[in-house]
Amino acid sequence: MSSTNKTSVHPTSFFLHGIPDLEAAHNWISIPFCLVYMLAVSGNSTLPFIIKSDRSLHEPMYLFLSMLSVADLILTTATLPKILSLFWFNDREISFEACLIQMFFIHSLSTMESGFILAMAFDRYVAICNPLRHSTILTHTVVGSLGLAIVFRGAVLLSPHPFLLRWLPYCKITIISHTYCEFMALIKLVCAPTRIQRAYSLIIAFLTGGMDFILIMCSYILILHVVFNLPSNDARLKTLGTCGSHVWVLLAFYTPAFFSFLTHRFGHHISPHVHIFVANIYLLIPPMLNPIIYGIKTQRISKGS
Repeated sequence: MSSTNKTSVHPTSFFLHGIPDLEAAHNWISIPFCLVYMLAVSGNSTLPFIIKSDRSLHEPMYLFLSMLSVADLILTTATLPKILSLFWFNDREISFEACLIQMFFIHSLSTMESGFILAMAFDRYVAICNPLRHSTILTHTVVGSLGLAIVFRGAVLLSPHPFLLRWLPYCKITIISHTYCEFMALIKLVCAPTRIQRAYSLIIAFLTGGMDFILIMCSYILILHVVFNLPSNDARLKTLGTCGSHVWVLLAFYTPAFFSFLTHRFGHHISPHVHIFVANIYLLIPPMLNPIIYGIKTQRISKGS
């Protein structure tokens, strides 16, 4: 683009468009969004409290689950209030700095969520494939160290994102075609070559969510190999049942995540409102479902609540 289409180094604020072609329905869409947000906040606030209060739940799976709940709680709180403000009051403006901060929280916390889901898969792998050594491999110290490593990975690898975008020149049009600040939505507003920034984002996405998903699939292949070698059908069903909750969490997290990631980069023929609606589901549904899935399927948590 020509230099006449550029602002200064960066604009003072952006304007969120919302869901394209569905602006007239924003008030109606806000109702399920608000209900989901309240369920996510209540569930992810209650679950860590129950796990902390009940010493019998101080096991690796539940400790990783409480970490996932905290990440979900922060993620929804960083995004949903602004989305609801946009839907209810047409409050579209968001300052440049606030937009970059929101973007960092979204991507870093999503990376942490993926890491905690991987840690839970590793716990299921050890519990099923090497049950006699489960308590010696996944001690509280190891669980705490893994949790810190996951948080550190998400914070460090995603911290360059705001700096990569901060000093780039932006076009005069500062309308973000989204309900929240997202890296790929922001990079489209830049009036300069962005090959390096896009490449870094793609590499980080593969090294975090992509590698996590591959390792999770490997762990479940090994788990299934052990399960189908068990002597009785009842033993197979009981063992698979211990993984049921985690499989539902996997599907709820990775299905919309991969759809959103792929459509941002390759799905140019998909309607914008479909893409953005699924991107919102990616932020909304997993935080709401995680406490419900584990609360229903895990009797010990259900009794604790």
